[in-house]
Amino acid sequence: MNRKITNTVHVGSVPVGGGSPVVVQSMNTTDTRDVDATVEQIVRLADCGCEITRVAILDREAALALKEITRRSPIPVVADIHFDYRLALLSIENGAAKIRINPGNLGDEQRIFEVADAARERKIPIRVGVNSGSISHTLLAKYGGVNRDSMTQSALGAIESLEKAHFYDMVVSIKSSDPLLTIESYRLLSEKTNYPLHVGVTEAGTIKEGIIRSAVGIGTLLAEGIGDTIRVSLTSDPVEEVRAAYSILKALSLRKHGVQLISCPTCGRTQVPLIELAEKIEKEVAGMPYDLKVAVMGCVVNGPGEALESDIGIAGGVNEFLLFKKGVAVRKISAEDVVKELIMEIRAMGEAQNRENIKGSNRKE
Repeated sequence: MNRKITNTVHVGSVPVGGGSPVVVQSMNTTDTRDVDATVEQIVRLADCGCEITRVAILDREAALALKEITRRSPIPVVADIHFDYRLALLSIENGAAKIRINPGNLGDEQRIFEVADAARERKIPIRVGVNSGSISHTLLAKYGGVNRDSMTQSALGAIESLEKAHFYDMVVSIKSSDPLLTIESYRLLSEKTNYPLHVGVTEAGTIKEGIIRSAVGIGTLLAEGIGDTIRVSLTSDPVEEVRAAYSILKALSLRKHGVQLISCPTCGRTQVPLIELAEKIEKEVAGMPYDLKVAVMGCVVNGPGEALESDIGIAGGVNEFLLFKKGVAVRKISAEDVVKELIMEIRAMGEAQNRENIKGSNRKE
């Protein structure tokens, strides 16, 4: 796909935009005032691949807590500000790597200027975060309610305010809980600005429904080349947001992050407990640091052929499975040993792949 090349900003050491890999973000669910709990969750997020996280700044105590949180965090921390611009200023002073503001609820333009001046002095970016529920009454009246035009104009107005303050280190988002409105709004905004875009479907829902809605909204935009950083918003453990984000990116071949598992939906030919088996294997490969596609197929009739692009996989028979690599049958494995044997083969293939990657890197040097 042809990705739109936007401006580049840096959130800590992480580049966003400019053709850099799409960055995965999440948001802490902890009380930011509880430093230990917040840092513990950030470490969990970082361990599963999160590259930037955001924390809610509810009051002065939360802003002050940022000093210790950012000191101990392995990834850049963004301060999420609503209503009180003074909390943005205090968060900047205490080490935030980026500030997220919602212009619709921050107050008059002078307050935005003050935040811009402070961010410029510390050389950190600002995310202009517009939500469908925070558009001004003026824009709602002008454009006939919440739609792509009122959403986009809200974002462009905030951009203009920051540019008046000679601030250009921006990331922009215009999220809605409606995937279709999200898609339409980002398409229009992408035509009108070159600032990097943070893409997501806000308030997407619980883990099942939320992932579907996010995959539709985020996936459609990424497939069109729109989006420099993403967050999958779920009513769940934020670690699940990161896993879902990488699944979306891997499905579009935009990021390589761990094992990708594919499995067939089963049919009348299936004579093995494939659903149970696929779930076991999914748990085993979660977190494995290998760029491999693993297939779990229900029968030997179509299994290897349908999973031809997989690196390794199994296809069920009667009380046994066929192990195949790159679509070629290798050997048979008994049903009772199949999980253990497959995981062993995946690890061996993954380690061999890593060794080859290291050799390739050394040759380039």
